[in-house]
Amino acid sequence: MTTPLAHLVDDDEAIRDALSWLLKSRGVPCATYESAECFLAAWNKQMSGCIVLDMRMSGMSGLDCFDELRTRESKLPVIFLTGHGDVPLAVATLKKGAFDFFEKPLNDNALATRIEEAMVLDANQRATNATVDSVKARISTLTTRERQIMELVLLGKFNKVIADELNISMRTVEVHRANLFDKMQVKTAVELANLLKP
Repeated sequence: MTTPLAHLVDDDEAIRDALSWLLKSRGVPCATYESAECFLAAWNKQMSGCIVLDMRMSGMSGLDCFDELRTRESKLPVIFLTGHGDVPLAVATLKKGAFDFFEKPLNDNALATRIEEAMVLDANQRATNATVDSVKARISTLTTRERQIMELVLLGKFNKVIADELNISMRTVEVHRANLFDKMQVKTAVELANLLKP
């Protein structure tokens, strides 16, 4: 996975420099882009961290960039920087899934703190997604019989009941159950249930 970065997208060089300096002073790695087009050209699905996006830029606007990122299914949190007249627009972007917005002139420290929070959120979401993917991968290794037994174990049924329902010996249930727990990397039915909670 790529290093988490605060991706600063603003056509105002002074703002890029000031924010970049502030974030680096707080130990937050960042990358700067002078336009939405430059950022989209560099963007890839492996990027992590967050995006700080100026709403109004020459060329493609921050809003159009945001829409394009959503089309590309980017999950990175987006913080908009807005001029005074853009607040209603910024509120609308929150409803569309933006993380936050800040009005210019900026309260730099408040923005830096919010950027850090967005990066933590992104890291947590990625960890959750990785866990979900890992569980799906484990389930895909189960045989049809192991899946049947898993469903009955999750219903709280004992080995004897499972054996009767599936018309197999209790010893066979025990073997499949042991294999199932091994493949799912759990030791108990409770651990299995917790792992598969939606």
